[in-house]
Amino acid sequence: MQSVKHIAIIMDGNGRWAKKQGFLKRIKGHEVGATRVRELTIHASNIGIKYLTLYAFSTENWKRPKAEVTFLMSLLEEYLKKELPLFLDNNIRFETIGDLSKLSSSLQNQVALTKEKTAHFTGLTQVLAINYGAKDEMIRAMNKAIKVGKELSEESFDALLDTKNMPPVDIMIRTGGDKRLSNYLLWQSAYSELFFTDTLWPDFSNEELDSMIEKFRKIERRFGGLT
Repeated sequence: MQSVKHIAIIMDGNGRWAKKQGFLKRIKGHEVGATRVRELTIHASNIGIKYLTLYAFSTENWKRPKAEVTFLMSLLEEYLKKELPLFLDNNIRFETIGDLSKLSSSLQNQVALTKEKTAHFTGLTQVLAINYGAKDEMIRAMNKAIKVGKELSEESFDALLDTKNMPPVDIMIRTGGDKRLSNYLLWQSAYSELFFTDTLWPDFSNEELDSMIEKFRKIERRFGGLT
């Protein structure tokens, strides 16, 4: 049986969920989606997952309407403030990937505080991808190597990525019906098992996650070799 250490999720469908429920604004879907993050994080922690990496805000999301971007940034900061007790009570460490330099100083400070308060925890690590894009991450890594005149190998490149201390992604999930990776963890997902579901993110259940994990555990992963 395959063990699962790292699950990554593209949380798609908040806006469509809000429209489907009859709400006039997409932001209601983001609010409910944040609640789903909380519930799924607790569940992942309880079943022994070590890393849960969630696509919170991409480098391309800045193209969205300014009001929605402003709301999402506010929601992220509010989420971190509200969920700190959850992390503290459940031995959950908090991390981020992405270029945080473009975020407000207030949000950057909240991210730093949450990381500091949870740095010693040994259970699940919840990773939020904020202002993250895989291409941007890899370019930043290559620029670091160029700056010090470093020749790259797979191992040295790994060490320059935002995910340098994390295992590769075992399961990549995208909710909402689309079947693409949208510039998310492209290097880390080279041998991930991909799961796509029509379920919109606010409706994505613990049971659906468990079903995917069960399917993963039955897959024979050869990583290019033979049995």
